[in-house]
Amino acid sequence: MSRRLVNITLDNLNDLPHRCRGCVFWELDPVSRDRALESGDSGLEKEAWISSTLLEWGSCGKIVYVDNVPAGFVLYAPPLYVPRSVAFPTSPVSADAVLLMTAHILPEFSGGGLGRMLVQGVAKDLTRRTVKAIEAFGDLKGEDGGCMVPADYLLSVGFKTIRPHHRYPRLRLELKSALSWREDVEVALERLLGSMTPEGALRPV
Repeated sequence: MSRRLVNITLDNLNDLPHRCRGCVFWELDPVSRDRALESGDSGLEKEAWISSTLLEWGSCGKIVYVDNVPAGFVLYAPPLYVPRSVAFPTSPVSADAVLLMTAHILPEFSGGGLGRMLVQGVAKDLTRRTVKAIEAFGDLKGEDGGCMVPADYLLSVGFKTIRPHHRYPRLRLELKSALSWREDVEVALERLLGSMTPEGALRPV
């Protein structure tokens, strides 16, 4: 069984799950997102976001393949590149943090260590950019179709609430060093990646 981890580019964007391929929940502000969905241009908007983020900031996502079959992915970026990040009551994301936007491993590939493989790639990328922390907007009700991470789960894997809210708290995970990333945070985020599903439900790791 061969496994490989690659950066998300315009060439492999279609390897994302169909629902995620056209999802622009994070990439556009709410008004622009609704307009794109109504016009059927969400797929093009996704491509435009990936293209501009790659050009201006660099790698913003990873896809893991098993025997050339896409098995999972993760998207992340500084808040400056994530319009939706300013649309929450607990915005904005801290300037020194990268936003964990979304992540998913297909259920049929869960439990095979792919989450660790994805996180190793992300950790290497972010530590090279001297990122200080990861932040995420948690969802206390889990009703956003899997686009957001459940707040209780973020807390359970080491995130701390820095802006409380009854629905969308903002949580933060400090990355004090590359070593602490690999030893302490990598396993926690592996659990997070392996548990996310399109419906936002948690699955046992």
